[in-house]
Order: sequence, then C-alpha cells, then structure tokens
Amino acid sequence: MPPIPPPIRRMPVPRELTPEVAETAIETVKNALPFFTAGMPIIHHTPHGVNIDIPVMYLNVAIDRLHYDPKTESPLPKGLPGVECGEIDPVRVKDRAREILKGLRVLEAAEFRKPENCWVVSVAWRSFIVLHVRISADGKELIPDYRLMEEVMRYGV
Repeated sequence: MPPIPPPIRRMPVPRELTPEVAETAIETVKNALPFFTAGMPIIHHTPHGVNIDIPVMYLNVAIDRLHYDPKTESPLPKGLPGVECGEIDPVRVKDRAREILKGLRVLEAAEFRKPENCWVVSVAWRSFIVLHVRISADGKELIPDYRLMEEVMRYGV
C-alpha cells in the first residue's frame, strides 16, 4: 500500500469577514496606489492577435497585469486581452502606461476569494475595471501575482 502523503496546511479564513475588514483592504489598496509603477510590456503573439500585458509593480513585486490596446493607447477591461495590431514600441507602451496609472482609482467594494484566502479589490480606469489587487484576509498586506512575477523574471522586464 503506498504511503499517504501528508496534508498541506491551509490558512484558515478569518472567523469574521466584516465590512470593516473589507474597508481596511480597500484602504490598503488606496494607500499603495501612488506607489504602483509600470514594468516593461510582455508581448504574447496568439492566433487572434497580440496580447500586450503591462506588469503593474509595487515595490518591485508584480501585483497584476494591465491589458493594453496599442491602437487606442489605452487599457482594455479585465477579461479582454489581445487585439490585432502592427508594430509595437515597448518603450512607448511603458511611457503611456505611466500616464494610465495616474488615472486609476480604487473602487469602494471588495470581494473575498475563499480558495486564495484573500480580498480582491478592483481598480478602475475611467469606466473599465483594469486591475484586481489581492489583499491578505486581514486586509493589511498586498499579495503578489506570483505567476506574473515569474513572467517578469523570465522575460527580464
């Protein structure tokens, strides 16, 4: 009989997920927002066009990716990566991303994701939700996007 693998420790959900804790998570994102910076774009060629993702960094850690449309030089809403386009100048995209980051605002609501044991606070540019920032269950710490961080390190952006 094969050995039984030991269990993986899971972080418990706080006993009370209150509106006050959600408000703390929202305030944490508001306080972090001025420190968000744009990394160099990550460009993926797909059968449907090109995905341009701009890593949004906080203290040199990737927080989320901003989908970018080079035709309009503006962000795309969450859930809509990739567009058809021609030549892409990564430096121009990054410069434009810096301007876009100045226009972001934190929405006044949070959702809780039990599998990840974290709050998710949406950040908007104009009428689009463009970022989902993950915050610890106590509402006090930003959680990196580890997959994106791997991409940033892999592509050296």
